[in-house]
Amino acid sequence: MASASHRRSLRKRRTAVVSAAAVAAAVGAGVIVMNANAGTTTVDLYHQTLAAKDGWASSGTGTTGGAKADSAHTFTVSTRAQLVKALGSVSDTTPRIIKVKGTIDANTDDSGKKLTCADYAAGTGYSLSSYLKAFDPATYGRSKLPSGTQETARAAAQAKQAKNVTFKVPANTTIVGVPGTKAGITGGMLQIQKVDNVIVRNLTFSDTEDCFPQWDPTDGDEGNWNSEYDSVTLRGATHVWADHNTFTDAGHFDSTNPKYYGREYQVHDGELDITKSSDLVTVEQNQFTSHDKTMLIGSSDSEPGGKLRVTLHHNIWKGIVQRAPLTRVGQVHIYNNVYDVTPLNGYTLQYSINSRAKAQVVAQNNYWTVPSSIKVSKLLSGDGTGSVAGSGNLVNGTATDLVAAYNAANSKKIKTTVNWTPTLTAGLESSAKNLPTTLAKTAGAGVLS
Repeated sequence: MASASHRRSLRKRRTAVVSAAAVAAAVGAGVIVMNANAGTTTVDLYHQTLAAKDGWASSGTGTTGGAKADSAHTFTVSTRAQLVKALGSVSDTTPRIIKVKGTIDANTDDSGKKLTCADYAAGTGYSLSSYLKAFDPATYGRSKLPSGTQETARAAAQAKQAKNVTFKVPANTTIVGVPGTKAGITGGMLQIQKVDNVIVRNLTFSDTEDCFPQWDPTDGDEGNWNSEYDSVTLRGATHVWADHNTFTDAGHFDSTNPKYYGREYQVHDGELDITKSSDLVTVEQNQFTSHDKTMLIGSSDSEPGGKLRVTLHHNIWKGIVQRAPLTRVGQVHIYNNVYDVTPLNGYTLQYSINSRAKAQVVAQNNYWTVPSSIKVSKLLSGDGTGSVAGSGNLVNGTATDLVAAYNAANSKKIKTTVNWTPTLTAGLESSAKNLPTTLAKTAGAGVLS
């Protein structure tokens, strides 16, 4: 049995929640902080860089974010206005570190006053009742997108909200939640667009809600309401590391959404979308929970090849309906993740991983918890052109061939070979058996200190 001193030592090491590879990288970057009283070392979260071989974002120049920021470009922010000021101009590539202290409500004005959907609609001429009357399929039809006075008003109201809740992140930026402050952003979107070298850590992103979804009668057989904002969106971005964040609809679960024209009035889009030929991305130790369309890798089936190289490892996906992730075109490594597909807060599984548009997915040593009400064949999805290779995946503790289960139940088969071999696999665990227990303690916001 371990001694009391040995158990204390283990607890200290768990508190840091960093791998040996990450510590080595931190030593090299000069971000190790010595605690002389305790005789231990901790990592400076704000200056930490991505460890070598830790997924696709470590490729090439690696991902260092704002590690080289000087004191004039190191900020602590607690309000929306302060965050906007700290981000500055997206054209300014000077390294910067932004420490988020507490929860920032994106739906506030510069003085901190709470803004509502009615505030954004004011002066635009938009009203939901008028919009519903104008585009009722019984009179407007289903063959074309809405156009006219009410659609113009809706777009204007949405633009007002977008200006307030969209935070544009420049290159060479690190955004980190201050430990112990319940750091996060509610109702907002970090937009990482056509920039390189960004780190996002230790933040809770909640209820990123679009006040003005657009009706699209041509979307599917029955039409759909489509919303605008992701909690974090990558569009043509490169070298991005998202680590120890929590993404959730908490505050407004989809079960409270009304239906119009017989379709759910969906106010949420993605939690973390990686689109528009984004490339070299590592997403690790995050929690994705209580959400529908969670992670999109690739905007459309026609995206060009050679990009969308993404690594997802040691994340928890719980109460997710779909897109965990949906992959297109790229080379995606999914290892040591935990999927709990038990229905949660009204969210019921459609599928976990979707490989389409010739995506090359390696799914390795992941763990699924699946209730008896859900068939194993529902864990994957595809269009008949995508691939899912890999092994060591467990369902309720039993090794399971997920592709074989899917292919046995579907006419559009998922391919089982890929055109690449993952090599950037820091921290890869050879067995998924203990992941539900270990990741419960190490993944998500609020763990790092």
